[in-house]
Amino acid sequence: MQCYAGPVIKGSGSPLSTVANEALAYVDALHNLARHLTGNQADAEDLVQETYARALKAEHQFTPGTNLKAWLFRILRNTFVSLYRRRRRDPTVGGLDTVDAYSQGATDEAWLRDDLELGRLRKVVAEEIEAALMMLSEEARTVILLDLEGLTEVQVSDVLGCPVGTVKSRLSRARAALRLSLRDYAR
Repeated sequence: MQCYAGPVIKGSGSPLSTVANEALAYVDALHNLARHLTGNQADAEDLVQETYARALKAEHQFTPGTNLKAWLFRILRNTFVSLYRRRRRDPTVGGLDTVDAYSQGATDEAWLRDDLELGRLRKVVAEEIEAALMMLSEEARTVILLDLEGLTEVQVSDVLGCPVGTVKSRLSRARAALRLSLRDYAR
């Protein structure tokens, strides 16, 4: 898995706040969720950047001692929903930003390092898992990904703004759907 470089913070040389320093530790987790929500690398990077911008702008609203990771995930999810709604109202089709370099025949250097067959198998399995995740509803996919990031059901309910019981049922249904989609790999 590629490590996401994270947001670039330019400043006047003044030290970052405690929240800003601690928030940088979650850039990979946020990027993973953003990648699965948006479906492509460029939009995921934009979403993470916008999430950090909003978090730093609203850091005075963060209560020290509470879960910073859950707070950041909530900002990311709310930002995604806002951007999704905005795009639905004002769709733009085409342009260079819609071209995925990997689908256009670019090669991945990791193939040269790994055993060719093992690399192909990993790619097929990763694509199957990605396809199974993308078949889930946005709510189910978000719950699964937050669970995989290690958030508790209570933390996920805080991020999503819904009751814990709803999180438990969504998680159960999402796991069942993934189990069904990926049943050939369980044998």
